[in-house]
Formats: sequence, structure tokens, C-alpha cells
Amino acid sequence: MWRCALPPLHRYPTVDELGAQAAALVARHPRGARLRRVGTSRAGTPLWLLSVGHGSRQALVVAGPHANEPVGGATVLRLAERVLAAPVTGEAADITWNLLLCLDPDGSRRNEGWLTGPYTLGAYFRNFFRPGFLEQPEWLPDGAEAAALPETRALLDLQDELRPFVQCSLHGVDVGGGFVELTRELPGLAQRLAHTAARLGIPRELGAYDSLYWPRLGPAVYRIPPPRRRDLAAAITEAAVESTWFHPDRHGTVTAVVEAPMWGVAAVGDGSAPTDPDAVLRAVSHALRDDTRHLAWLLARARPHVAGVPGADRLLAPVDDYLLVCPGLADAWDPDTDDGTARALPPLTNAHLAALRIAGRRLVLRTAGLIHRLVRGAGDDPAGVLPDLDRLIDEWCADYRDGLGARWIPVARQSEYQTRMVLAACRLAGRHARACSRSGEATWGPGAAVPIHGE
Repeated sequence: MWRCALPPLHRYPTVDELGAQAAALVARHPRGARLRRVGTSRAGTPLWLLSVGHGSRQALVVAGPHANEPVGGATVLRLAERVLAAPVTGEAADITWNLLLCLDPDGSRRNEGWLTGPYTLGAYFRNFFRPGFLEQPEWLPDGAEAAALPETRALLDLQDELRPFVQCSLHGVDVGGGFVELTRELPGLAQRLAHTAARLGIPRELGAYDSLYWPRLGPAVYRIPPPRRRDLAAAITEAAVESTWFHPDRHGTVTAVVEAPMWGVAAVGDGSAPTDPDAVLRAVSHALRDDTRHLAWLLARARPHVAGVPGADRLLAPVDDYLLVCPGLADAWDPDTDDGTARALPPLTNAHLAALRIAGRRLVLRTAGLIHRLVRGAGDDPAGVLPDLDRLIDEWCADYRDGLGARWIPVARQSEYQTRMVLAACRLAGRHARACSRSGEATWGPGAAVPIHGE
């Protein structure tokens, strides 16, 4: 039986803990694993790649691409332990697993106010951080050649070095269910997802908001459309821009974006037809429109007092992004504002409606939480907005908890779900891999391990 040498997964690991645990793993397995620095973040944090195995075919797994989605860090450590502990035979023996511990370590550090628990919706949103769209390292809104973030450049260089046959990007859903997005179809993945989700008690998201307009390859499995240049608002809401998901396609890589939920909602798995979808859409869109106006008013009151606070620009950027897209989304979802020019919604199930309700709440909760952080960071509240923000956050979190039945999923189950889906995607991709994936590990050897304290 496989046994994990990692500490029990009661909580998410921090950036520093990820590095220390990976270094300890390499020390225990010097012939089977190595750690190397593949880049440096904007704040000077090392970007660490943990490689396991000696195969000629490369699998790349990217953890922490979004700062508020920490489950991937736990998953890559679990993957490494599992690969090292299990007897490797046949096709699997020819794979090297390349595990990027955290793509956005600076953003992850900004989430450490909630990262180690206790895990409540209120604590999460009051300490939430996710950078503005243009500072998210997987996006290439101006193409790969114009990519400016050092984290992005490091990932692009790694993709071109390894030419992986499969890339898994590890994401997390704060409230909802699990699903997978693919750049190319992997027949059989939907069945693996259904089995894994059922075994672990993870709801499947059958009408994911992220992929509302995307082709469905199976229950909770979606095809990412080819990238195209879009304006910022469309890019944020549809995510069909150039990205590091598609960049390695030239090497024959199939990318799987594996989403694991933190708080599960059973309703996202209800694929039945709704009784009155327009009534739900009106309620969701009217609430989003009204809540956005209220938050914009609170921000206008607070902004003069927080603009000069160190780091305020990093918090204001996502706030401005959310306030930019919310009114357009409310109009797009509202059946009473359809003038025939907007993109028509697809046929909706109860799962879609639950996902849209969750998404509307998510956008305003993130905005309120970021403004809350801004005001707290200023040291006082001369504009008097904190009581109003606290009331709104509590009210909206209660709607998630009581209205939608959101329930915390233990970190160990989140990570196990994601681990199994990565292994399934790798096995299925391996059956259809082109022969151009190659090794970037010419200097492999026991002496290649990098001591984490040396940085």
C-alpha cells in the first residue's frame, strides 16, 4: 500500500513550507528527485521546479498560478511522493514529472492571512488576494513575445525547454464544484472525473461559469476555445485569450486545467431543466448590479484615504477590474436587457443557474474583501466604510452557506481529487502523445539537488 511521507494535510502549505518540504523530499530520495531554480518572482522569490523520475517524456504540472488557489502546492508534493513510492513499470517508467511548486509565490504570500486556517468563508474573503488580470502569470494578452512578468517568462522558457506531452495547471474553485478544461480532447477523462468525484464526495460542476460558452466534452469537462485577441473585460469573463495553456501546443502538448473546490455546493451538479430560468437570471443580475453600485460608492469614499498606503496599487488593480466587468455581466445575464446584440446564453440547466448565482456573489465578495484589506491597511477608517463592508461580507457569506449549502471540503480530499485527476490526464495524454516531447534533464544526478536554505 502507498504511504505518504508528508505531514498530514490538515491545511494548505505556505510558499516557504513548499520549498522546505520539497528540499526534504530530495534529501530523502537523492537518486530519484531533484530541485532546481527556474526563475525568480518580481519580489525576488525563487521559482522552484521539483523533478521526479528519469523518463524521456516530460510531464509538466504547474501549481499556484492563481494566488488565492493554494491546493496545487499540496497536490504537487503528494504527486511527488506517490511517484517515488510506487513501483514504476511499463509506459509510466518513461516519464519525468516536472512539478513547479508555485507560479505566483508573491501573490500566495498575500493570502497567508487565511491560508493556514481556520477555514471560514468570512476569513477567506476578508484576507483574499488575487492580482489584477494583467498581473496574472498564465495570461498572454499581448502574446508570448511581449510577456513582461518574470514568472510568465520562466514558465514559457520551461515549456519550450521540456516540450511536455502533457501540462496540468492546478486551479481551485473557492465555492462550487470540480471540473477540468482541456486544450484537446482526452477521451475517457469525464468518466475518470465522475468516478473520482463520487469516491471523494466532490460535487462536479456541470455548468461552470468559466466555460459558459465553451464546448462540453463530457460532464464537467470542457474544451478551451482557441485563443483570440479580446478587450480586457471579455478576457476576464471568457478567458479565451492567449495563454500559457496554449503556448506549448506547438510541441504537441495537451493542457488540462484541473479545478478543485474548497467549499462544495451540490446544486452545481444538478443537470435538470429549470422551471423558470428567467426569474433566477433576473434575481442574480439585479443583485449583481445593485451590489456593484454599492461597492463602487464605498470605494469612492475610501479611495482618497487608502491610495497612498504601501501596496495599495496591487489591491486596487483587481478591485477596478471587478467593478469594470460586473455591470456588463449583469446586463448579459438579465433577460430584460437583451436588445438582440449581446451574445445569447446557452441552454441553461439548474447547474448553470447555480454557477451564475455563485459567480455573482463571488465577484462582489472578492471586491468587498479587497476594499476591506485596503482600509485595514491604512490603519484607520476615516470614511467609515468598514461596518458596511463587514455587514455585506457576512450577509453574502451566509447566502453561500445557508442559501446554497456551501460546505468546506478538507484539504486532504481536495488534494487527493486533484492528484487523481492529474494522474488520469497524464495516462490518457500519454496514449496520444506526439514524439516531440524531450528531456531537459541532461545533468540529472544525485548532486543536482539544490539546498533550499542556500537561496
